[in-house]
Amino acid sequence: MILSDKTIKKMLEEKTLVVTPVTEDQIQPASVDIRLGKTFSVVEDSSTGIITMENEIGYKRIETDTYLLLPGQFVLATTMEYFELPDDLTAFVEGRSSLGRMGLFIQNAGWVDPGFKGEITLELYNANRCAIELKAGRRVGQLVFAKMDDAAENPYNGKYQGQTGATGSRVYMDTDV
Repeated sequence: MILSDKTIKKMLEEKTLVVTPVTEDQIQPASVDIRLGKTFSVVEDSSTGIITMENEIGYKRIETDTYLLLPGQFVLATTMEYFELPDDLTAFVEGRSSLGRMGLFIQNAGWVDPGFKGEITLELYNANRCAIELKAGRRVGQLVFAKMDDAAENPYNGKYQGQTGATGSRVYMDTDV
């Protein structure tokens, strides 16, 4: 079941759902608008020109109010908001259609697990032939919350728990090798 604005407001008041900072106008009929934070991360070039899943990836971290995303460029960004989801609530990230129509692809892995705490890292890609100016504080998407039929037996407590800023891949920490 997707949460309504009434339920989202109630959960925020009760502090069973944490979204901070949040303003009244960010709460939409079935979602909460997410805004672009000030932290961006770009993959650093490797000496081999190859990124592997076994080795830690280097990132150049940039803090700025304005970031120019060049044509064909990929960058990690972060939400301005910090989230804490209860164990019976999941969420997914949706980019703004208005920005997609400019050629800006916004996503994250698409899913926020129950129990997650932190800022959400966004993957941004400019599919346009023109550069796109990104400004911190601007709405870039929304988080849609869905109530689960029961609390998760094993809520999220993984390698991105508590992340802040545009957090790079930690796939090298996977144990399924």
